[in-house]
This record gives sequence, C-alpha cells and structure tokens, in this order.
Amino acid sequence: MELKERLRQNKKNGSALLATNFYNFETLAAVLTAAREMKSGLIVQLSESSIRYMGLEVATALARAAISQFGVEAWLHLDHGQNVDLVKRCIDAGFDSVMIDASEKSFAENIKVTKQIVNYASGYETNVEAELGYISKLGQEQKMIYTRPDEAKEFVEATGINALAVAVGSAHGFYKETPNLQLDLISEINAVTDAALVLHGSSGIPDDQLQRAIKMGITKINLATEIKNIFMKSLQETLMHTDNIDLREVFPTATSAAVTLVSGKLKTINFEQS
Repeated sequence: MELKERLRQNKKNGSALLATNFYNFETLAAVLTAAREMKSGLIVQLSESSIRYMGLEVATALARAAISQFGVEAWLHLDHGQNVDLVKRCIDAGFDSVMIDASEKSFAENIKVTKQIVNYASGYETNVEAELGYISKLGQEQKMIYTRPDEAKEFVEATGINALAVAVGSAHGFYKETPNLQLDLISEINAVTDAALVLHGSSGIPDDQLQRAIKMGITKINLATEIKNIFMKSLQETLMHTDNIDLREVFPTATSAAVTLVSGKLKTINFEQS
C-alpha cells in the first residue's frame, strides 16, 4: 500500500504510524526488528545529515534491502528536507515520501517552495509532507509559535500536500520541562484540512498525550532523539567494560536497547489497534 493511502486511512480511522530515524545499519535493524516483533507498519526516515553521512545511493539501497530482509511493511521518508535539489533527488531515487521544510521562510515563500515539490512529485506516487508553524529544531530556542487552523487550511489548499507537520506544543530534542500538547488545536486543524497531520519531536512526550493526540487527528508520529540517545548511552556503557574491538560483538547490546525503546513506542501508538 502506498504511504499516501495508508495515511488517509489513518486519518479516517483515528490511528497513526510511527516514523523512526535511522543513522546506520544498527539503528535501522533496531527499528525494523521492533516493527517485526510488534507486527506493525513503520516509516523509516533519513535526514539530510544522514544522507550526507552515508550517501544517497547507499542509504536508499540499505533501507530497501533491510525492509525486504526483515519482512516488515515499511516506507522510506526524507525528514526535514530543506535543500530543494536533494528533495527532488530523493523523489527520483524512489522514496515513498519526502518532507520539504520551508517552515522558517515566510508563509508565502513556504507555499511557493512547497508547491514546487508537490508539482515535481506529481509524476510519482510520492507522499509530500510540509511544515507550518514553529517547531524548534535541535539547538534552537524551544519557543512555541502554534499552527493556526485558518492558515493550515489555506496552506494545504494552496500547495496540495498530502501531510502537514503541525506546531502544537512539541519540539525536537529533549525537553527542558514536560511538554503540554495543545490537543484542542490538533482537533481544530484536523477539522479544516484533508491533509494527514504529523507530530514532530515526540521524544519525551508522555504516552497518554501521544495517545490523545492520535485521537484528535495525528496520523504520523516522528521519533529520533530517543533512538540516538539510548543507542549511544548503551554503547558507551558497554565500551566502559570491555576491550573487545569486534564491532559485531559490541554493537548488539546497543541495538537491543533501541529495539526495546521502539517496541514500547509502537505499543503506545498502536493502542487502539491491538
């Protein structure tokens, strides 16, 4: 099933997909193992920095081969694509979904850039996601500029996007205090647009808030920071107690820790489907 159709179904029946970033084979194997064990669909995401690290051809082939090997229903997505040329290359490379992130530009410029990608993707079956409002990125001040329902409606109609990342109280990275998602705002935005709604920055958001956000209309939930954190913390702990230089024997403990994390997130997100 194409991701566009799956997200439309999610919007209709009040369910969501977990979208997990990966950074190497170990983190990719971790998220796919969790999805297989939980019998869940999954979106695997590459950021621009991960693509620079691995190379687009290698990263794409790795994702496709791993999805096939693990036997999981999964889709490949570009997360926070700000370079228009790279977004187009990902579409050409066969990504199931891309995000064009022009959210830091003016409303009019965001529409212009986003529409360019929607038009480019029209000859493909690619799901196109964009962002509206201010969702602070790693290293940025965690301030809140919420997505306005009237602007969301106008933006979706003007661009023709399939999915919209909304600013409703989340942020990328770890939170300085417990976040408070604006659940009523999610419901209001969901009521005025046909686009699938996306929640970025789920690391650290309490499970009950995630579940309520899904009930209000969130159909895709992004997870990245917690995956990096638990993998590296586990790896660091292992390295403190071993002189083993065989990566194949050192990495599995960290991979297993990430599997446990993602399995828990999938259980939370699939609460209505279990």
